[in-house]
Amino acid sequence: MRALIVTLLSLVSFVGFSQDYRTEDKRAIKYYQEAMNALQYGNYEIAEVSLEKALARDDNFLDAKFDIAQLYLFTERQAKAKSHLVSIFKTDPAFEPVVGFTLGTMEIGKGKYELAEWYFRKTLDIEIDNPKLEKAIRLGLANCLFAKEAVANPVEFNPQNLGGNVNSKTDEYFPALTADESRLLFTRLLSSRESPDGKDEDFFFCNKSGDEWGKAYNPGPPINTPFKEGAPTLSPDGKYIIFTACELYGTYSPGKKGFGSCDLFISVRNGERWSKPMNMGRTINSPHWETQPSFASDGKTLYFIRGKRTKKGVTNSDIYMSELVNGRWSKAMPLPDNINSGESEESVFIHPDNQTLYFSSRGHVGMGDMDIYLSRRKEDGTWGDPINLGYPINTQGQENSFHVSASGNYGLIASDREGGFGGLDLYSFELPEHVRPNRVTYLKGKITDAKTGQTLEAKFELIDLASGDTVVESYSDKKDGSYLVVLPASKRYALIADKDGYLYHSENFELDLKENKTHYTKNIKMQPIEAGSKVVLKNVFFDTDKFDLKPESLTELNKLSRLMQSNASIKIEVSGHTDNQGNATANQVLSENRAKAVVEFLIRNGIEESRLAFAGYGQNQPIATNDTDEGRQLNRRTEFMVIE
Repeated sequence: MRALIVTLLSLVSFVGFSQDYRTEDKRAIKYYQEAMNALQYGNYEIAEVSLEKALARDDNFLDAKFDIAQLYLFTERQAKAKSHLVSIFKTDPAFEPVVGFTLGTMEIGKGKYELAEWYFRKTLDIEIDNPKLEKAIRLGLANCLFAKEAVANPVEFNPQNLGGNVNSKTDEYFPALTADESRLLFTRLLSSRESPDGKDEDFFFCNKSGDEWGKAYNPGPPINTPFKEGAPTLSPDGKYIIFTACELYGTYSPGKKGFGSCDLFISVRNGERWSKPMNMGRTINSPHWETQPSFASDGKTLYFIRGKRTKKGVTNSDIYMSELVNGRWSKAMPLPDNINSGESEESVFIHPDNQTLYFSSRGHVGMGDMDIYLSRRKEDGTWGDPINLGYPINTQGQENSFHVSASGNYGLIASDREGGFGGLDLYSFELPEHVRPNRVTYLKGKITDAKTGQTLEAKFELIDLASGDTVVESYSDKKDGSYLVVLPASKRYALIADKDGYLYHSENFELDLKENKTHYTKNIKMQPIEAGSKVVLKNVFFDTDKFDLKPESLTELNKLSRLMQSNASIKIEVSGHTDNQGNATANQVLSENRAKAVVEFLIRNGIEESRLAFAGYGQNQPIATNDTDEGRQLNRRTEFMVIE
């Protein structure tokens, strides 16, 4: 209902000091003018008394009825407001078209779509000189027609409470999951003696053991304070948390300085410790209100909500997006108009497939208030038109605080439905097939020093071999060397790990959904840069019996070129190897030509010939058996070794 009040106040103001009053009673007019004077100075109680006196003199004084109805709405006394609005509409529907709009919106809030439709249609019969109001009425009518059809054809929806280890007698909301679905993050409402309004919002974590969530725990400072932190997003690997901290009476939570009323902050996890939160900067934050972020699985794209805070509340909240370019966040830009409706958008969530965007909005056709929608990214990179998730996932009330698991099988919502533990609780539900994201899997493991076994913080990239585009860019955990990357399935990828003082490590994957694997595991052992260290160039490709480099090899070869440029003192030997199939002499020549092709590429890219050598070893240095297809595939390889 607060949204209705804000909308109403943006569409019309109090009638004011017009001389053309709908009454002949001079005393009623005098009381009415006294009320207008009081409203100018914010004296709502005096204004209410004067308007009641005016109506006591003339109960058909429509100006006074309309303004006292607005006053009741503003002070959240909807029943009293409605009785006056109904009286005005019965007397003269054309007095103020916003009356019909308000009544229709009130009936939608109760799920009475037939009656709401009647109010909207009757109001559209009136000449309306306010384009914004007419647009709002037409949206209300479209909502009624959609809602009646949606209620008649419900989607499957059976929410399950996440249980007492997660939920409490207070409110829990804004859930977020890691890609492996083993860790849950959410916001819990608490009390605080230090906060100006007596309320605190803190983050809580739960870890899954088997099919059950463990007891929720507060990670404490530095991310939680006695003030409000909320609306968090986790990176898919759980390494980064981005969240909102808001200005309270001119000050931020200790250590959290910002640019506007609410800003976005980021903290990094090392083991189980979180770094001091840092403001994400003025390219993302503004003098207004930034909240409800969602960090994409590529590790370089952030979606969030920006709204303009005014005396009437936060208005015009839209979805914005920023990208990490050369270590800096780009200037945030709004998503296109087919997503940002002109009304409020909230609770944006980009699924780990990086192709499916979920968000809440009250500006698209839906059940009448804040509904959840999805948009799918098209092949040209643009976003498709929003799709409503349907009834009863969406109702006539406000639906937001929504998250979808990486598997795409289920969603998480916050709800105060009956049977919970108190206030808003977190629930899971199976997601209908038609609104599920694309299938993804994930790769996880640890990165260590090949000689000492020490865990390493290394940069890793996941690259689409077909396009050469970087799909994910991140770092392994500084303390335990763990990493996790989301893999949109049915593509070929290169995974490259890189760290100063070490030879980079490369892998390649070709994922097939038919395997139906939930995840892959790969522990990476990195070789220090020293004589004798070897790296297999797993992403250098040739056609059978040929030595022409295939285009998919560019990613790996460019990485090798950069390694040579960054370490000007090293010399390498590139070697080619085959399996034992076919003629041994032919295999020897082929392996030598393949090694030579790599060296020639490096020379063309500025590496001095004196630092390069090549050799072909044919079938003479196998690293696996030649008795199986898998072993022969490992033996067919190109590698390099540091020789100086």
